[in-house]
Amino acid sequence: MTTDKPYLTGHYTPAVDEITATELTVEGSLPPELTGRLLRNGHNPKPGVTPTHWFKGSGMVHGIRLRDGRAEWYRNRWVHTPALDGAPYMTEHGPDLTASAAGTHVIEHAGRLLALCEANLPFELTPELDTVGAHDFDGKLRGAMTAHPKTDPVTGELHFFGSSPFPPHLMYYVAGADGHITHSAEVPGASAALKHDFAITRHYVVFIEGSVTFDPAEHSGIPYGWNDAQPARIGVMPRGPRGAGLIRWFDIEPGNMLHAANAYEDALGRIVLEGPTVDREGFRLSWNWWVGAPGRGTEPNTRSYNRRWVVDLAAGRVDEQIIDDLAIEFPTLNEEFLGSEHRYQYAISFPDHNGQGGYGIVKYDRATGARDVHEAGDARLPGEAVFVPAAGATREDDGYLLTVVSDLKQDTSQLLVLDASGLDRIATVHLPRRVTAGIHGSWIPDSDLDSDLDSGLDGSAG
Repeated sequence: MTTDKPYLTGHYTPAVDEITATELTVEGSLPPELTGRLLRNGHNPKPGVTPTHWFKGSGMVHGIRLRDGRAEWYRNRWVHTPALDGAPYMTEHGPDLTASAAGTHVIEHAGRLLALCEANLPFELTPELDTVGAHDFDGKLRGAMTAHPKTDPVTGELHFFGSSPFPPHLMYYVAGADGHITHSAEVPGASAALKHDFAITRHYVVFIEGSVTFDPAEHSGIPYGWNDAQPARIGVMPRGPRGAGLIRWFDIEPGNMLHAANAYEDALGRIVLEGPTVDREGFRLSWNWWVGAPGRGTEPNTRSYNRRWVVDLAAGRVDEQIIDDLAIEFPTLNEEFLGSEHRYQYAISFPDHNGQGGYGIVKYDRATGARDVHEAGDARLPGEAVFVPAAGATREDDGYLLTVVSDLKQDTSQLLVLDASGLDRIATVHLPRRVTAGIHGSWIPDSDLDSDLDSGLDGSAG
């Protein structure tokens, strides 16, 4: 494919086929508790297809199966939605929620693997990454679902939302640990602002509306753009059946946050929220890269800096500040601390708009303010670093970070397993192809899947 679209070149050059490889080469020693699958989703249009926006590319899930210190297989599969075969999202009857790119995230809940894209229904996959079909929670999900649901580590509930540029702008859902929706509500006061991610605490749901909102004049296929007149706000809603009617909205500084690191209630009862954000120029640079516009930045995320908001519910005030000057994205943490105060969080670093810095895996110690970086190396782009707790962990950072690295110079990829406490490399799994740089993924332990994991499909079957 000959193209000047940055999201189809370099690290983002799409894979052209689906393959399966077994008995992968491992350097170092894989911890035995890493028994499961690392799954990672991303946009990967079929050969000959040039989407008008990076986010429009069809989803492809890459999987790496680890067991008993071995890397048993790698496989990649397109998510076979109607959109993969060219079905349009907008029809004469309105949007087709099954015509999904399904390329943003892949999660597990209640034994189901779900490929997600925020404008559509989720798509269920088998443990071998074959597509089952659209999943609507037994008909209780009638609109879109965010690509960033949150699993409460205490209750096992899945919290998620659906947003729309048209009323109702925001719907909130809770699915029980058994996978059935137990609660849904329209959230009042929401606007047409882009809502890509959100957060939960022990007692609240936290929504974020930035300065990016619905723009019908945007013709890239993703109808959103920066609008100086769009108020940036944080919405704090009590959890529970009557919470929607009690939501409070707080104005914040203009900006846009795609991904929340975490939120929690501090000792004073304030809501603390963190995540990387961009200003107007940062959004312009990233958007131009995403659509391949003239004057695009050399990288997305070049002005994306970690920010902290402290919402004082009693005083009705929000204090906020940028807490680091390193360009980062894709924040992660030990998800056993999701919704609670955490000490450590992780991210991926990028060169900034001045060309300073580079690719790496970042660890923040929020207690000391320390920042450590595992530098990925020249022309090596790591993906989102997924935290996996160690067996018998006693500290928050007892565990491993799993990241898939795209190596342009060698035209290869590896799965790196890092010690989450010191960022030292523990093991490298050599993959059979260079994996297209993507977006989000999950570690799925075998115990979370209701399937015959010892079937022949875990071997050499394609």
